[in-house]
Amino acid sequence: MTGILNVKPGVPLRGSTTVPGDKSISHRAVLMGMLATGETQVRGWLAAGDTEASLQSVQALGIQVDRHDTNTLTIYGGVLIPPDKPLDFVNAGTGIRLAAGIMAGQAFPSVLDGSEQLRRRPMKRIIDPLRQMGALIDAAEGRAPLTITPTQLKGIEYTLPMASAQVKSAVLLAGLFADGATTVIQPGPARDHTERMLRAMGASITVDGNNATITPGAALKPMDLTVPGDFSSAAFLLVTGCIVPDSDLTIEHVNLNNTRTGLLDVLLEMGADITISEQGEEAGEPVGTLRVRYSTLRGIEIGGETVVRMIDEFPVLMVAALYAEGETVVRDAQELRVKETDRIAVMSSELRKLGTEITETEDGFRITGPQTLMGTTVDGHDDHRVAMSLTVAGLVADEGTIVTDSKCAGDSFPSFSETLVKLGGQLLEDLETA
Repeated sequence: MTGILNVKPGVPLRGSTTVPGDKSISHRAVLMGMLATGETQVRGWLAAGDTEASLQSVQALGIQVDRHDTNTLTIYGGVLIPPDKPLDFVNAGTGIRLAAGIMAGQAFPSVLDGSEQLRRRPMKRIIDPLRQMGALIDAAEGRAPLTITPTQLKGIEYTLPMASAQVKSAVLLAGLFADGATTVIQPGPARDHTERMLRAMGASITVDGNNATITPGAALKPMDLTVPGDFSSAAFLLVTGCIVPDSDLTIEHVNLNNTRTGLLDVLLEMGADITISEQGEEAGEPVGTLRVRYSTLRGIEIGGETVVRMIDEFPVLMVAALYAEGETVVRDAQELRVKETDRIAVMSSELRKLGTEITETEDGFRITGPQTLMGTTVDGHDDHRVAMSLTVAGLVADEGTIVTDSKCAGDSFPSFSETLVKLGGQLLEDLETA
């Protein structure tokens, strides 16, 4: 059962809403919460396919988790026990990569695995530095399943070949169990949720620019946190508000961590009518309210450090670029080719079905707008960000659009279609259709 979504264009979207809890922080809350002795309280946790996989893996390691409602958890951390079967991370790339760092430091063996989609994703980027720390990891062709044999890790200084929050986090988490300090040197900024959470938990961690050093020995303290709204989920509503005529949307309590908001900066540079208000802090993360209104966008060039700060938002940016005056050029985004899908190729192919012209490059794409989209049937390719981006495209097509394989939106934004309907969008969902 993959789901079919019928999207009808022609109506503005208006009103206020929230988005689900931040996916990156939700992964970390359960994976790091299990390492703290005592009760970690988590509110606003994202209950989605990827995060549920991380939660179930934590439970498979003997950690008790009480679920008070869908989004509220109590995690009783401290002592892990050997799992009796492989830990199944399904499609969760963040989950398996962060867990690899943790499991490399345990006194018992483990196997980390996932779906066929996850098995296609590159793991060598975390395996190499963990092996430098002394980890014993067996992985055919550098991909899952990862078979980990217990050993004593040693602290290292590791220079990342590219800015990557997942690799940085895997190494820092392994550093909790190493002999001596571990330093990660980054070539540029990447998401810093792990450093923020480790600091809040009392770990001995220092950050100097793009470099982070963790010294083992300090016991992690349990947390009491409310997860802010996920900017990556808000991104779909921001682009919707920009390109659907007469729209006016307000998105409340969104995580505005600077390492995540590259798309916000890009949309503002493109001329988007977006205002930020009610700024505050939650769980060490900056939060605020975003209001977006229908805008006249213009094409720009995007590359360098900005790419890292918006790597998950490029599929929906492609939709925005189709409605921008002039040429939008993206470079330095080759990481898109090794996500859940090759997002450059898949988005280009599916948007061409809607009658658009897109030029792919090895590390990005070129789009000249504005263009007219013709409604047709497109495929989500079991990639949540692709499916949601195509849904946004359907809202501005000339005719109705059918998005097949739409159920995968639940990997990060389970209430996506319901949220659009609440704001006035015309969508009809049939999740029982293969």
